[in-house]
Amino acid sequence: MIMAVTETLQRIRGKGLVVMQPKTTQSRRMISLPPAAAVMLSGLKPKQREQRQLLGGTSTEADYVFAHADGRPMYTKTVSRAFSDMVEEAGIRHVPLHDLRHTHATLMLKQGVNPKIVSERLGHASVVITLDTYSHVLPGLQGGAALKFEEVLRYVADSPLVSGS
Repeated sequence: MIMAVTETLQRIRGKGLVVMQPKTTQSRRMISLPPAAAVMLSGLKPKQREQRQLLGGTSTEADYVFAHADGRPMYTKTVSRAFSDMVEEAGIRHVPLHDLRHTHATLMLKQGVNPKIVSERLGHASVVITLDTYSHVLPGLQGGAALKFEEVLRYVADSPLVSGS
């Protein structure tokens, strides 16, 4: 499943939540979701629509993942507060919701995902922003890269064309 990031919800003083264009061209993007997330999200919309119908409301294509039972989108602070409550209830030390974005990027880089791909997933205007922000992850990757390069050199050195066997 691919998620399209085409709009943002911004809180504008005196107007409430307003649908706007993302900040940059790179912010408008397509993101491949892992299968488990795709299954969870695809099951969410039918449940939300059923809730709205029970309340006498209607569903639209503008249904939000984080929404009140009547379909109105939740404010960011409401979602963050609910996340903090869940984290506390689970007995985990305080982790701000936005830190999940950093965790995602860090884990992807540690798994050897190309920084350009990570940058695209985050919607950064340039891979330089990603590399500057997550440079603390990269030193550990240097050793792994050196070992992988040594493996390639050994393979080449042991090949019949080089060793003469």
